[in-house]
Amino acid sequence: MIYYSPLFIAEKPKNGLIKIHGGTLFDYHFVIDKKMNGKQRTDFIIQQYLDGLLHLIEKHENNKKMKIRGTSYIVNKRTAEKIGFEIVDTDVLQKIILIFNYFNILISNSIAKNKLSFPKLNKTKTFDADVSQLLKRKEYIEKLNKSLIGSIANNVYKK
Repeated sequence: MIYYSPLFIAEKPKNGLIKIHGGTLFDYHFVIDKKMNGKQRTDFIIQQYLDGLLHLIEKHENNKKMKIRGTSYIVNKRTAEKIGFEIVDTDVLQKIILIFNYFNILISNSIAKNKLSFPKLNKTKTFDADVSQLLKRKEYIEKLNKSLIGSIANNVYKK
């Protein structure tokens, strides 16, 4: 596993595919500022995902056919498509893993929302993109990342 940001982890490439993941329960606990409210936390998590994705793109920009795949209940379909991903069916094994890890997901989701929050696993989406697709959207991803950084700083640390 490789950390590309404190809340964005990727497996080593295997058969032309890199599987990406959000941070661990411990990452959520130690990285997310306790002063943030639920919206600020969600923005921070997405910003960390974008930052990690940018680092991943930079590392693999010479291998444009490399496929990136992730499953998330935080990133919505519209945002994923805007940054270059397409929705694909979540495979059965991934669904079983999510069910098996439900307690950890419940705690992570509750930390993210800053309240007890039961994740709706039926709302989970799997996203796919080739590095070439993400490179085409890199400027947009950078702009969104910077916007979220500014928003987080203004809303949390200037009060």
